Amino acid sequence: MIYALLHNIRSLHNVGSMFRTADGAGVEKLFLCGETGVPPRPEIARTALGAEESVPWEYWMDAKECIQKLKGEGIRIVALEIASKSVDYRKFKIEGPICLVVGNEVGGIPSDILRLCNRALRIPMRGKKESLNVSVAFGVAVYELSKSNI
Repeated sequence: MIYALLHNIRSLHNVGSMFRTADGAGVEKLFLCGETGVPPRPEIARTALGAEESVPWEYWMDAKECIQKLKGEGIRIVALEIASKSVDYRKFKIEGPICLVVGNEVGGIPSDILRLCNRALRIPMRGKKESLNVSVAFGVAVYELSKSNI
């Protein structure tokens, strides 16, 4: 089972794209946290194309509280972040339910939230840029992780 937590995603188009990707990949629920926009918004609907109505979601102002609740339910928290202990997302094996955490387009996942995560994953980059757009990175990672749920 895969859940996802979107923390401080500024672009409503990115939020909509992640709803649509979550629908396609079979994500159980999205947790929209902090400054992440929530439906109904035309900007979200424009890219979600209805997925904002079919994918379950909850809003949490405090991502740390949400993470603590999920951990209490036995869900492993996995960050998608460039960090010193990040592992290649293709080498991560899912054991039980997980929640994939993605962060702000510019600042990523704050260190206090990153410390609450059980693991950090990274997408190797071959070019000059260090990362992909957050909605693209979410899609790459969540589809790879969902392979074990098929």
